[in-house]
Amino acid sequence: MLRESALGTRPHPRSRAVAAAREHRRRYQLVALAPTVADVVRYAGGWLFDRVTSGWEVTAIVAEHSDTRPLDILGVRVVDLESAFASRVRGPMPNALAVDTELFAADDRVRSGLLDLFDHELIDQVTFWGDRPLDDFGGRFDAVQHRASRAAQVFKARALSVAGHPAPVGAETFRCCEIQPGADGYRDLLPA
Repeated sequence: MLRESALGTRPHPRSRAVAAAREHRRRYQLVALAPTVADVVRYAGGWLFDRVTSGWEVTAIVAEHSDTRPLDILGVRVVDLESAFASRVRGPMPNALAVDTELFAADDRVRSGLLDLFDHELIDQVTFWGDRPLDDFGGRFDAVQHRASRAAQVFKARALSVAGHPAPVGAETFRCCEIQPGADGYRDLLPA
């Protein structure tokens, strides 16, 4: 659905571009933003692995990425946060974003960009992990969880070991908002 702009009845220019790009996309895309590779693996590794194995293209944009092997194990592509912001080349808008609440609170570029995407409904789903409150969104997020497949549990355990953060692998918990309700491909996050 294209949203009308506040200045008239025409859709927001980015809404038109997003709609056109989505018509030509072949795979669902999920982008995860976090301070470190280890954070992505620890909080969302099982979910991301399951998305990759179900055909999603998953990219992690991280501030610190000296060792990407843990995400390589999960099949997740890694991009440096600074490079992503500096790049003039923009790909198609992902279907979903997953964001670490610490990075959201600490980086004004992440915060501003996400609020803009959210305000203009340019994305289908936004998911957060972490303990920081999400006051900017007025309670629009629901607690959800992902129960990783057995394969995801094994791969996540290995990725955690390589990252130097062995931890128990169980259900991963998130806060999620489907901006485009009923969009296909989001049945793996269940109410917590």
